[in-house]
Amino acid sequence: MDSLDEDSSKELSEKYGEMLEALKNGIVSGDIFNLSCYMPNGDLQGYFQDGSAFVMMDEKRISQRAKTYKNDFLERLKLHLEKNSILPGQHALVRDYDPEGFKRKCLYMDKAIASRNEISGAMDFSVKPQMGFKGRLDSMAVELADAKSNGYKTLVFAGGQGKAARLRAELFNRGLEASESEDAIMDLEASTITVSKKHLTKGFVYGNGKINVLSEMDVFGVEKKHKKTLPKSNKRAIASFTDLKPGDYVVHENHGIGRFIAIKQLEVEKTKKDYLQLAYKKGDFLYVPVNQMGLIQKYLGSNNANPKINSLGGMEWQKTKQRARKSIEDLTDGLLELYAKRETASGHAFMPDSNWQREFEDLFEYDETPDQIKVIDEIKKDMGKPKPMDRLLCGDVGYGKTEVALRAAFKAINDGKQVAILVPTTILAQQHYNTAQKRMNPFPVSVEMLSRFRSKAKQERILDDIRRGGVDLIIGTHRLLSNDIKFKDLGLLIIDEEQRFGVKHKEKLKELRNGIDVLSLSATPIPRTLHMSLVGIRDISVIEDPPDERHPVETFVVERDDGIIREAVAKEISRGGQAYFVHNRIKDIDRVAKKISDLVPYAKVAYAHGQMNERKLEDIMVDFLNGEIDVLVCTTIIETGLDIPNVNTILIDDSDHMGLSQLYQLRGRVGRSNRVARAYLMYEKNKIVSSVAEERLKAIREFTELGSGFKIAMRDLEIRGTGNLLGPQQHGQMESVGYDLYVKMMEEAVMRIKGCKQEAAVDTAIEIKIGAYISDEYVENEILKLEAYKRISSIENKKDYHEIQEEIEDRFGTPPKEVYNLLDVAYLKALSGKFGISEIRENGDFYRFEMQKGKAFGPEAAAKILDIYRSNVHIHAGETPSIMYRFKGVKMSSEKKLKEAISFMEEINSFKDRSIEL
Repeated sequence: MDSLDEDSSKELSEKYGEMLEALKNGIVSGDIFNLSCYMPNGDLQGYFQDGSAFVMMDEKRISQRAKTYKNDFLERLKLHLEKNSILPGQHALVRDYDPEGFKRKCLYMDKAIASRNEISGAMDFSVKPQMGFKGRLDSMAVELADAKSNGYKTLVFAGGQGKAARLRAELFNRGLEASESEDAIMDLEASTITVSKKHLTKGFVYGNGKINVLSEMDVFGVEKKHKKTLPKSNKRAIASFTDLKPGDYVVHENHGIGRFIAIKQLEVEKTKKDYLQLAYKKGDFLYVPVNQMGLIQKYLGSNNANPKINSLGGMEWQKTKQRARKSIEDLTDGLLELYAKRETASGHAFMPDSNWQREFEDLFEYDETPDQIKVIDEIKKDMGKPKPMDRLLCGDVGYGKTEVALRAAFKAINDGKQVAILVPTTILAQQHYNTAQKRMNPFPVSVEMLSRFRSKAKQERILDDIRRGGVDLIIGTHRLLSNDIKFKDLGLLIIDEEQRFGVKHKEKLKELRNGIDVLSLSATPIPRTLHMSLVGIRDISVIEDPPDERHPVETFVVERDDGIIREAVAKEISRGGQAYFVHNRIKDIDRVAKKISDLVPYAKVAYAHGQMNERKLEDIMVDFLNGEIDVLVCTTIIETGLDIPNVNTILIDDSDHMGLSQLYQLRGRVGRSNRVARAYLMYEKNKIVSSVAEERLKAIREFTELGSGFKIAMRDLEIRGTGNLLGPQQHGQMESVGYDLYVKMMEEAVMRIKGCKQEAAVDTAIEIKIGAYISDEYVENEILKLEAYKRISSIENKKDYHEIQEEIEDRFGTPPKEVYNLLDVAYLKALSGKFGISEIRENGDFYRFEMQKGKAFGPEAAAKILDIYRSNVHIHAGETPSIMYRFKGVKMSSEKKLKEAISFMEEINSFKDRSIEL
C-alpha cells in the first residue's frame, strides 16, 4: 500500500484489518467478497484435488451471478479509484466466469437442460411430490407395501429417535418390517423400507430410480399438540420466528432493527450458553441470550425493500418507537370517538327469526361449519339491537362468507327492509346475483343487479323499482353509489372487499351507512391478536374452519411447456371439469386462446378481460358458468370472489410477476368442491427467475393446506389486512418498527382506550452459572434448533413445561442435561415474570431476585416469605426491592439450586398480594 497517501492507507488498513480479524473469529461480513480475489489458489478449481467431481446447480444462474459480481466489483473499483484508495494490482484480479474452461467432471442439475454439445448424457430427474398421509398410517402402510412389491427403496425420515421407534412399531403391527439405518439411500437395497431418525422437510418419489422418500410432515402431518400449547400472552415474537434464518432482518424491542447472523455458543465465567448474534450499523454486534428471545421478532414489512438498520446505543430507535406510538394513539383516539358515536346512534331492531328464515336456512345444500354457525349468531344478535350494526366478517377464500351474508340479507328483507350488496367488480356482481337468485328463488323476493352488464334502459327501470320499493335485494358495483340511487327503505348494506374501493367511493359509503346496519366482508385475514383486541371498538367475526370435504389445492411450479398445458387441460376435461388459464396481458390474449385450442382441439376455449364490450363479456361469463366453455383464458379479473365448483384446474402464466397474495387469491378460485384441484404456476421457459420471485413461488407451493391464508407464509396478507382495517396513514409507521412490534403497540393502545388494566409484561433477565443450551450433537440443524428454542421460550406454566419437554423428547430423543436445564430456566423465567421480578443473578450461595422498578413486595407476601423461609431469605426494601435467597446445602450443584429456586417462586406466586405499585 506504499503508493497510497497516508490517510487512504490508514483507512484501508483499519477497514480490511477489522474484516480479517472478524473472519478469524468466524464472523463473515457482507464485504468479504472484496477479498476473494486475493485468495492464493486463484479460482474455485484450485481448491480441489485432481479427479474431484463438481455438481453445478442451475448453471444459468451461476453464470448470471458471476457477471453481476464482476460488474459490481468494477463499480466498487471505480469508486475506490476516485478516492485514491485502490490497492496495487487490484484491477487485474477479477476473472471472467468461463464455463467452457471448466476442466472437471461435472454433473449439471438444471430445471431445463441447455443445449450443450460437450454434455455426454442427459437424464430426466423429474420427481413427484409425496401425497401426504397426515397420520393415516393404515393408508400409508398400503402404499408402502405396494412400493415394496414394485422394487422401490423406501426411506422414511421420522424427525427424531422416539418417532422413528414408534413408526417402526406401527408398521410392524401392519405387517411391514422396517429397519433403522442412517445409510445413504443409494446404499439401501431394493424392495426395502428403512426409517431414519433424521429430519427432512419434504418427501418425493423418483420413479426412474425406484426411490420413495417420505418426510416427517408427509407421515404425521401437523401435530395438533404443537398448536394447543402456543402462548396466548404478549410473547408475539414466537409467531414470526418459525422461518427465521441467518441473514434475516430482526427487530429487538430495545435496540431496533438489525440482522440475525447465527446462534453462537459463548463461555462466560466457565458457563456455556447459546446466544443469538445480531449485527447492527458500523459493524457492531449484539449477543442476545436465547432465554430473551421474547424481545426479538423477525422484521416483516409490506414490501420487499430492506429496512434501515439501526445503530446500537443513541436515541434513534427510541425516537422511531415514540413516533409510531404517537401515530397509533392518534388513530385509536379516533376509533374511540367513532365507537362512542355508534353507541349513541339509533337504528332498526330486527325481529327474531321467522319460519321463513328457518326454511331459507334449511334449504342450504351444505352443512354449515362451526364458525359459520357462530358468526351467523353474532350477526343476528347485532341486527336485533336498536343501534346500527357495523361488523367486519373475515374468512379465507371459499369459506362460506357469501352464505352468511345472504342469511343476513334475507332476515332484513323479511322485516320489510331493502338490502344492497356492493362489490368491486362487474364479474363478482354477476356471480353474487346468480347465487342470490338461486337461493331466494323459492321465496317472494325481488333480486336485481346494477352494473355495466345492464343496458341503460334496464338500469332506469331498476332505479325506478328501487325508489318504489319494488326491489328487495340490489347487487351492484360502485354504480350503487351514484347520486341517482334513491332507496325507499334501506336497512342493510353489505360491502364485499371494501378496501378495493377508491377514496371518493369510501366517502360516499360514509354517507350511505348512517343509521343502517353494515356488514363488510373480507377474504384478507387479519391477525387473531389484533382481532381480539379490537373487539368492542369494531365488531369482527372470523371464519377459520374450512368447509367439509375440501381438499388442499395441489400446486406445481413449472416452466411454461406445451406438454404440461395440454396434459393439465385434457385431464380436467376428462373428469368433466373446466379450467382457467390466467394470462394478464390483453394485447395477445386472443393468440394465447388460439394456442390452447390448437393444443387441445376438442376443448371449447374462450377469452375474457375487463376492457371487453359489456354484452360480450357477460355472454362469455354466463356460458362459462353454465359449463358451455371448457377453458377460460382470462386476465386477473377472476381474482376476487368467483365461485364455480366445476372449475378445478388453474394455469397461471408468468406467475413470477405476481405478488404472493395475488397468487393466493387466484389459486383460491379452484378447489371449491370435493374434487382435488390443481394449480400450475408457470414462468417463461429458460428464464432465470429472480430470487425474490423464486421465494414467493416456493412459499405458495409449500403452503397448500386449507386456511393457509392465516399462516406464516401468508403474512403479507395479514399486513395488507391490517392496513385495510386501520387505514393507509399507518403504513409508514408499520414499516418503521416492523409489523409484529406495531401490532403489539396497537394492542396496548386499544387496551388503554378501553380502560382495561394493563399488567406490564416483565421479561426477566436470568444470569446464573449453569449450562443451558442445545448442543449441535443433539440438534444439528440450525433452523430446527431455533424452533426448539422458540418452543421452550413459550413456556408459561407447569402444563406447558411438561408438554414441551415431552414434545422435545419425542422429536429429538432423550436430551442431555443442558436441555433439561434450559427448560427449567424458561419455567423459572415465566414464574418470575408473573411476580414482577426483572432480574435473577447468582452470587455464590445466593440467588438475588430483583423487583421491577416501581414495584414492591406486598406486605402480606413479604410477611409470608419471611415466615416460611426464615434465615434462607433477606428482603431488601428501597428504590429497587429485592430478595436474597440463600442455598443451605454444602456445595449444592447448579441443577439443584435451579430446582430449589423454581420451588421458591412457585410458592410465592401463590400469595394473593404478590406485588404492589410504589
